[in-house]
Amino acid sequence: MSPFPFIEMKDVAFAYGDRPILKNINFSIPQGNFAAVMGGSGSGKTTLMRLITGQIRPQSGQVLIEGWDLAGFSADELYEHRRRMGVLFQHGALFTDLSVFDNIAFPMRELTRLPEAVIRDLVLLKLNAVGLRGVENLMPSELSGGMSRRVALARTIALDPEIMLYDEPFTGLDPISLGVIAHLISRVNKALRSTSIMVTHDIEKSLEIVDQVIFLAHGEIMFSGSPQEMRELDSPWVRQFVGGLADGPVAYRYPAQTSLQQDLLG
Repeated sequence: MSPFPFIEMKDVAFAYGDRPILKNINFSIPQGNFAAVMGGSGSGKTTLMRLITGQIRPQSGQVLIEGWDLAGFSADELYEHRRRMGVLFQHGALFTDLSVFDNIAFPMRELTRLPEAVIRDLVLLKLNAVGLRGVENLMPSELSGGMSRRVALARTIALDPEIMLYDEPFTGLDPISLGVIAHLISRVNKALRSTSIMVTHDIEKSLEIVDQVIFLAHGEIMFSGSPQEMRELDSPWVRQFVGGLADGPVAYRYPAQTSLQQDLLG
């Protein structure tokens, strides 16, 4: 086992042009841990995920995978890094013109040279793992929202990834489907022993299944610790987010340079 955290950020800063997104970001996730990244819209959650996948590079600081700085990866090394990942997109992102079977088989066919007979067995195993064996010949348009998300999860774990990234996996699901997906995600992470990060707004369900929470606000980490520590934290940032309060440190309005009256008067 590596002596380094599996995923680590050291003094990371990132901006789009003159607009700072992340500032002085520091955290680490041990191998096999499941971390939730929380925060309001525009707090930098998606940018943080893009840094981990190597889609973008920080202006300063380091993004480390098992102690190796992603900024120093060659194109081939970055490709291998991404092959170790499974990503569950917010709305599943299934290929609408491919059957359930072909959706799950897609990464196996693209990234391996496995014979079709082996791919078939693996697809059925992955569908069985998410409780959907028997739907392999259906098209995505024939699936409910919850079923679609479970098929997407089966595709995400097709190659038993070491790193799992979940982008709002509970969005748009009814309470029963949400509970099923949360249970499956927890079970899959424990079975694969993946190091996982989930961007989420669902506080209650997320705190039941993750090992640590990273809370972002205005591009900075306001809290990093266990779910129990977050529940006990007396922070106006966290209190506003958890309670869904309109008033608090997170402003409702965009910080414009002029008032509406000045704009109307020219």
